[in-house]
Amino acid sequence: MSSEKRKVALWSLLASGVLAASKFVVGIMTGSLGIISDAFHSLLDFGATIITYMAIRVSDRPPDRTHHFGHGKIESVAALAETALLVGTTGWIVYEAISRLAAVEQPHVEVGWIAIAVIVGSILIDYNRVRALRRVAKKYKSQALEADALNFSTDMLSSAVVLVGLGLTWLGYPKADALAAIGVAMFICVAAWRLGKRTLDALMDAAPAGAYDKIATIVREADGILGLERLRIRPVGATLFVDIDATVGRTLPLDRVAAIKSAAIDTILDAFPEADVSFTAHPVALDDETVHDKVMLIARRRALAVHHITVQHIGERLSVSFDIEVDGRLPLREAHEMADGLEKAIADELGTDVEVESHIEPLHVATLDGHDVEEPRREAYTALLSDLSRIDGRLSQVHNVRARTNDHGVFVTFHCRVDPSAPVEAVHAAVDDLEYAFRQRAPEVCRVIAHAEPLPE
Repeated sequence: MSSEKRKVALWSLLASGVLAASKFVVGIMTGSLGIISDAFHSLLDFGATIITYMAIRVSDRPPDRTHHFGHGKIESVAALAETALLVGTTGWIVYEAISRLAAVEQPHVEVGWIAIAVIVGSILIDYNRVRALRRVAKKYKSQALEADALNFSTDMLSSAVVLVGLGLTWLGYPKADALAAIGVAMFICVAAWRLGKRTLDALMDAAPAGAYDKIATIVREADGILGLERLRIRPVGATLFVDIDATVGRTLPLDRVAAIKSAAIDTILDAFPEADVSFTAHPVALDDETVHDKVMLIARRRALAVHHITVQHIGERLSVSFDIEVDGRLPLREAHEMADGLEKAIADELGTDVEVESHIEPLHVATLDGHDVEEPRREAYTALLSDLSRIDGRLSQVHNVRARTNDHGVFVTFHCRVDPSAPVEAVHAAVDDLEYAFRQRAPEVCRVIAHAEPLPE
């Protein structure tokens, strides 16, 4: 338990005990029902503060296997018990005050400096502990300490009413003391109502005012969120548990979904630092998903790499073909089973009458040890690529030529420039033609990788 919470609770407990004892002694000495009523109020405060102290000892325990949301609700139970004590006190005070007012002969009330001193001292003590309790209650989101602060703020007003009643009694109005007692009861009743309503809200898991709308707006406006399916908010002690179900596009990769959730949670925590957020993202199909999107999604779920996806409409039938890359060291039997599984999953998604064909390619997963070829050889490759590009005419300005050799042979990469208005298909065809012509002239090269860039405009 926080030492600060323990300290302020113990100080409040001591103050309640001293005030209750002082008021009882002075009330009996003076015969003032107002002071005796205030003494009962302080006595109940003393008992309520004991409950508060025990509650915050329990509420600060971490969650365990039995109490998954922690022990914060014990503070609400303590506040509810305090509410019951306040209501009981109100009934007794009103009954006794009405009895005195109805009596033919009013009881004698002796007003002296000691009675005034005790009531004034009570107001000063209550003022200081209300400030301390509110500060710590706000810092630690403690319902029990907040209930104490609310109760003792009412004590100050009730003590002020008693002080007025004593003054009027001293001036010759004997019924003023009983009326002051009824005034104290009214303040206690108001405090009980406010405390009881807040406590019942907490016990019934009522969300803090405005919290639902604010969190719902944050989720709906978060980048990547399609919709808010469900939002539940549950305050438990100092913690605000937030349970969110939202929808995202099913074609998004997992790392993107994780980033969307993390960003939304961070925004919620900025607005509600005490929140404990659970966020579930449900993937949904979008209306504008293409066949390409669906094939890529299914392949990604199976951790398979596909490319060259071709979609054709053959009459009323749909034909889908693609290249699938698998570990080149796999036996064909295993690779074929993987391809068959992917084809079946795609057919299940697109419809049983779809035609699905795959081409298996080796994926080189091992890292190769390579080194640059000698410079004269690299320059020869550069010259050959430049000559071939001039002959073709579609590509120009060959540059950044690199040539490395490894256990598989020579790998050559280069950059070239192309008309920026040329369609990608035409550029790809020109690059393929250049790569083919280059390998015909340099058969030792096993792989050519070209990067086409637009000509400066």
